[in-house]
Amino acid sequence: MTSQAEPFDLLHPQPLLIVISGPSGIGKDSVLNELKRRGLPLHFVVTANTREPRPEEVHGVDYFFMTREEFLAGVERGEFLEHAKVYNDLKGIPRWQVDNALKSGKDVVLRVDVQGAETIRGLYPEAVLIYLIPRNYDEWYNRLVCRKTESAEDIKTRVEISVKEVEKIDIFDYLVVNAENLLCQAVDDIIGIIRTEHLAVNHRKIV
Repeated sequence: MTSQAEPFDLLHPQPLLIVISGPSGIGKDSVLNELKRRGLPLHFVVTANTREPRPEEVHGVDYFFMTREEFLAGVERGEFLEHAKVYNDLKGIPRWQVDNALKSGKDVVLRVDVQGAETIRGLYPEAVLIYLIPRNYDEWYNRLVCRKTESAEDIKTRVEISVKEVEKIDIFDYLVVNAENLLCQAVDDIIGIIRTEHLAVNHRKIV
């Protein structure tokens, strides 16, 4: 009796670099957590952040939480693949996280904002960029407000930035709707994208 194949035990030996992005409050963390819960053979890159951790967040799992001084010292040492000021905080992707992940042979998933996705596109043209979108504006705005982690002024800033980010939608390969109470559908769509990319004849080759 032959054993059932693993979900991504497919034809291409090169791992994919999968970038998950989208506007603030769209549920990027929820999508990644659901992907992790399913136990798929994916490597999740942990990014660095200078904001205070939320009650449910764990250092080294959700983010590497750093002081601004620690972060800026890392920038000086060239430790970040990309970094940026996002709202009032600094965020960056540790270079070793991506380099080691790609050598692991697993598909690699990382979460960045649109500015970060644009940088990754330049550094890794073969990356698969996925942009999460809401079902509609009102649903997204209500989600942003109801999480109660930002002030009214912060929310206004995030809305303005998100509107500008949409102008760069063309850098992405796929759009995935992450609608309220339909998280599993969004994750199913992302898994479908990964499978499609592995089966593509003109596969994105990692240089």
